[in-house]
Amino acid sequence: MRPRRLRSSAAVRRLVAETTLEPRQLILPMFVREDAREPIAISSMPGVVQHTRDTARKAIAEAAQLGLGGVMLFGVPSSKDPVGSGALDPDGILNVAIRDAVSEVGDALLIMSDLCLDEFTSHGHCGVLDSAGRVDNDATLKIYAEMGVAQASAGAHVVGTSGCMDGQVGVVRSALDAAGHLDTIILAYAVKYASAFYGPFREAVDSSLTGDRKTYQQDNANAREAIREVDLDLAEGADIVMVKPALAYLDIIRQVRDHVNVPVAAYNISGEYAMVEAAAANGWIDRDRAILETLTSIHRAGADIILTYWAAEAVHLLGGR
Repeated sequence: MRPRRLRSSAAVRRLVAETTLEPRQLILPMFVREDAREPIAISSMPGVVQHTRDTARKAIAEAAQLGLGGVMLFGVPSSKDPVGSGALDPDGILNVAIRDAVSEVGDALLIMSDLCLDEFTSHGHCGVLDSAGRVDNDATLKIYAEMGVAQASAGAHVVGTSGCMDGQVGVVRSALDAAGHLDTIILAYAVKYASAFYGPFREAVDSSLTGDRKTYQQDNANAREAIREVDLDLAEGADIVMVKPALAYLDIIRQVRDHVNVPVAAYNISGEYAMVEAAAANGWIDRDRAILETLTSIHRAGADIILTYWAAEAVHLLGGR
């Protein structure tokens, strides 16, 4: 037997490839900064910026032209408070950015929005705090319900429940349905680990976090717990489930994919992006090949949908293969 026959040329390799990346599978996360007059570079994520409203609209239009699956919007407000009130303000930066996006591309591209308070709270946690300084799960749920309706009212096609509060999918689904947003999709961050790889994201959203999120994000030693979390979110009405981060949790992506019959997403997060960019900048790896190899590995592990800061560039790289 000579398996090498099926590797003998690019044409043969294309013919027998078991895993194929397509633009429609890729989602571009984007940061939109309130009152920004020009894009602001994120030093730990070379090539990624905090957008102005105008540059965000242009990037969203380009994403639609490239055939991406969607964009995931994060707001970076100019002021914060302990309860993250900017998240509920119809004129807050995230809700405004959603309206801008929908007016730019309509239904040609899925507009997804981050449903979490961490960008809006002065303490940087994903929920409001109780008198002892702990994250108050149930008080936070009430805000999440209002936040989901605010984002859907602004035009979001998909809300991404990323705050890791118990019961969040259920309260958001109930609130959306009661407000008439029956078709709004919930992308549940069902499996979200407390990870060191989130570091650059803190800069991207000007995070005010002190301490850590280990009491509500999942322990990276646990796999069975991930399946339990997925089952709970599906029972509460999640339409898509996501694993975050991706690269250190490829085994979890595969377990989730084998367990469920709904679409599975994975987030190729900021630290994973930064590692490749830093190594490539030092000449240690071939950047273009590393990007496609990284994304292919996530898809091969079982992710139908990949959130990645390389989404737009990956389309061009795929076209040049």
